[in-house]
Amino acid sequence: MFKRILVPTDGSEITAKAIDTAITLAKSVGAQLYTISAKEPFPYSAISEMQPTPPQEFFDAQERIAHQRVQAVVTQCAAAGVPCQAHTVEALHPVGGDHRPRQAHRVRPARDGLARPARRSALLLAARRRRC
Repeated sequence: MFKRILVPTDGSEITAKAIDTAITLAKSVGAQLYTISAKEPFPYSAISEMQPTPPQEFFDAQERIAHQRVQAVVTQCAAAGVPCQAHTVEALHPVGGDHRPRQAHRVRPARDGLARPARRSALLLAARRRRC
C-alpha cells in the first residue's frame, strides 16, 4: 500500500505522536520512513541588526537543532526496525524567488468517510497567494 512515508518534525510533542504513528504504520506495511526538519531562515530585518548573533552562528545553530530532530527520528526507527532517511532543509521566505502557481494535493474526508486526494487548480492557488 505505502512504500514511502514522509514525516516532518519540529521537535514538538504533537510531532512525537505523529512520528510514533508513522513508525507503526511503516512497520505494518513494510514502508520506508523519510523524516525532514526545516531550518529557520535568518531574520534579515532591522530587528536582526540589533541581535548579537552573527548570521553564520545562527545558521550553524539551526543546522544543529534540525540535525538533532531528525536524528531522534532515525534512532526511533532503528529501534523499531524501520528503514529511515533523514533530511534537513532551509525554510524559504515567500519574498523573492520563483512563485509560479503549482498544483496542490491535499487530503480531505470523502462522503464515505475515507480520505482522498483533492486537486486544487493553479488559478485558485495563485489567487490565494495574492490575498495573503
